[in-house]
Amino acid sequence: MSVITHERSLENFQEQFEYAINHYTQHGKNINQYQNIIIGGLGGSGIGGRIARSYFINEMPVPVEVFSDYHVPGYSGEKTLAILCSYSGNTEETLTMFGEAQERGCDIIVMAAGGTLTELAKKHELPLYTIALGYQPRMTLGFALSNLILILGELLGKDMKSELLALQAEFKNHTAALTRAKEMHDCFKDQIANSFVIVTDAAYEAVGIRICQQIQENAKGEAFVSVLPEANHNMIESYYQKRAHNFIFLNSGNNDRVSARFEFLHKLLSDKGNRIYQYPLNGSSLSSLFEVIHATDWLSIWASDDKKENNMEVGIIMDLKGYLAAKS
Repeated sequence: MSVITHERSLENFQEQFEYAINHYTQHGKNINQYQNIIIGGLGGSGIGGRIARSYFINEMPVPVEVFSDYHVPGYSGEKTLAILCSYSGNTEETLTMFGEAQERGCDIIVMAAGGTLTELAKKHELPLYTIALGYQPRMTLGFALSNLILILGELLGKDMKSELLALQAEFKNHTAALTRAKEMHDCFKDQIANSFVIVTDAAYEAVGIRICQQIQENAKGEAFVSVLPEANHNMIESYYQKRAHNFIFLNSGNNDRVSARFEFLHKLLSDKGNRIYQYPLNGSSLSSLFEVIHATDWLSIWASDDKKENNMEVGIIMDLKGYLAAKS
């Protein structure tokens, strides 16, 4: 099976929405059945859960938590819906979570492209949402997040297909995202090797984490997320001098007091000579979330090209997997 390049993944991003819409089957569950929801996944298979959780946070009547570990929480049980995600279907942490969720009597939904997790879902006749093969896991967010939007929407009695169809149409011509990607690249090109600090509000925290992951894996660069208002109570004290960072600001504008904090921080950093890209945002719609994700994915690819890094390979991660396999 040939591996799809990152560039092709982004150029044909709308195909991921189309696949999720066409392959989605209703799970028939209702939020009133549950006391809590847990979403389990690592890396590219886990970040979709964080973004979906953030998107529905003001509508969900029960807690939704995301876990990227070997264990499900102690409170999980028969009134818990566990949504477990692994692109390969063989992620050891996720498989361990599956076993624990079963032992605790959780209701389980599985999302995977293949592997052991898919086999377990079929064996136990669990709802299974597939993802197309051939991609790097970190480039499958369109599949995973679309499925999670549909799954969580159905729990709330909402049909989210129309919104995803609109996104599919939008990304057939992703001019806006490419424009923002080029602006960011131009802003940082001469210092692209600097570490990145993604400053966000609560609405974009999960997207900020995603950006860091892509810069780390694709461009082999350090990247950190800083969330306001919390970071104004600690991290801001490290900015008395110019830092060797590239700053990207993601402010939804949903809270006037947080916006004031962004304004203060922008002036503070600018006065010290720091480079900042203020991403133009108006709210935190699905369209805006996906635009930022798409634009910064392109930035991570172009950064890898500038640094002459192979964005398809993750050598240290593979070394770690080999080390852990030898320990088992």
